[in-house]
Amino acid sequence: MMLMLTGMAMLSGFLVVLKDELTAPLIAESQRLAIKTGVNKIIPGGVIHRQFRLLDGRLLPSDESTGGQIIHAGCDARGRPLGVAAETGTQGYAGMIYLLYGYDPACECIRGIKVLKMAETPGLGDKILSDPDFQANFEQLDDRLDAECTALIHPIVTVTHGSKQEAWEIDAISQVTISSKAVGKALNTSAQKLMPQLLTLIPELEKMNR
Repeated sequence: MMLMLTGMAMLSGFLVVLKDELTAPLIAESQRLAIKTGVNKIIPGGVIHRQFRLLDGRLLPSDESTGGQIIHAGCDARGRPLGVAAETGTQGYAGMIYLLYGYDPACECIRGIKVLKMAETPGLGDKILSDPDFQANFEQLDDRLDAECTALIHPIVTVTHGSKQEAWEIDAISQVTISSKAVGKALNTSAQKLMPQLLTLIPELEKMNR
């Protein structure tokens, strides 16, 4: 009996490992396509997706480094960068919310978001995906830096549904406050850290795409 149980446990472990090995490439490819589609969607006019890494104050082609944060560039048909996108995430109501957001240097604003993965409650928390009024928050969400380029002039905050008055505020979805606030927190945390490093490097993308 002990030998049988041991054998069954070993077989189960082997099958789990085999499943992970077989599905990992498929999951990775699906994620890659989701990010590519998202970048071209949230950066107006973007039709080409190129990937870089921000490491030690420099932008490097993604195939030349394995460290740093991945930065996605949305480019026009000629390869000219129109904006950048970055991934971020934070705890929601039912689990982590991972999203991609696009930054437009022309308006110094966030132009859109795409939720990459979440486990929010169907019919409530998952409205951050489909609610048109919530998505409208990100058509031109203020993301300007202060004069010293060390922080956002106005932190991105989520406010009670119907009370939005400023360009850096996110109008929460009614009854979906936790998920709405999670999106605001993720964007603010990432932008506060990333934008002071990235803003001065955006012109370099033009040279790197020649």
